[in-house]
Amino acid sequence: MSQYQPPSGGPGSQPSLGELVARISENVTGLVKGEIELAKAKGKRMAIALGLGAGLLAAAAVLALYAFGMILSALAWAIAEVLSPWAGHLIVAVLLLVVVAVLALLGLNRLKTAQKDVPAPQEGLKADVAVATAALQEGLEKGGTK
Repeated sequence: MSQYQPPSGGPGSQPSLGELVARISENVTGLVKGEIELAKAKGKRMAIALGLGAGLLAAAAVLALYAFGMILSALAWAIAEVLSPWAGHLIVAVLLLVVVAVLALLGLNRLKTAQKDVPAPQEGLKADVAVATAALQEGLEKGGTK
């Protein structure tokens, strides 16, 4: 943004309407650029969080496939041997499913947290426009009372 420049004319003179509009235009431009940068930063943070959540869900899916394989192996051993070897396979499969459940819950939690941080630049822009409008109105009122 540009440096503040005192109004042209004498020390007691008020800035002209054109100068006021130019200053407001510069301020609004700066505010819009700031809001865009904020939206970019929030979008980047959201993408990182979504990536981590998706990675945890992918890990859960891979382990679920291993657990399914173990369950099928245990079933095959159960049919073939009728008790002992399949018990070990079944215990391992259940333990893998517990790990899958923990990873899936962590991944879902991360995804929900990331969705709460969706950038909303329009809210900041509305507030900035309201401030600029109030400043312009105040400047016009002060200029008209002379």
